[in-house]
Order: sequence, then structure tokens, then C-alpha cells
Amino acid sequence: MEQTQKQIEFPNLPLAVYREIAAHLQQVEGVDVDLIPQTSSDFDYNQSQISCLSISCKPNTNEERVKQILAYYEKRYGGSL
Repeated sequence: MEQTQKQIEFPNLPLAVYREIAAHLQQVEGVDVDLIPQTSSDFDYNQSQISCLSISCKPNTNEERVKQILAYYEKRYGGSL
């Protein structure tokens, strides 16, 4: 088995909530999360400072738990998986 990686985007989500999601996901053993900064050069108050979350799961990670966590935040804030 090899490591899986995906990017998750929640449009217009504040930085603090992105950090909360990352912290929640990192509680699952074998999961690494990086916050990818916004690359737009145009300033917009409605645009998040974060472009997306980059999630890496090592083999034998409880991916079902990762899906449950992401589903919770997607239901609460909307987003794309």
C-alpha cells in the first residue's frame, strides 16, 4: 500500500476554521495535514487566507475516520472533496 494524498477546499472559510479542521484530522494516527496558502494577488475580504488543505494518509490509516471528520465539516460549512 502506498500513501494517499488529497486536497480539500472549503471556499470562504476563515483561517481559524481551517486550523481547527487540520488539528482534528491530525488526531488520526498516520495523517499529515498542510495548510496551502492562497496564491491570489488580489485582496478580497471574502476570500480565505487558505487555498486548501493537503491531506496525506499513510498506509493502515483509519481512512473511515478521516472521511467522517471531513463529512462533518462539509455538512457544517459546505465544501468540495
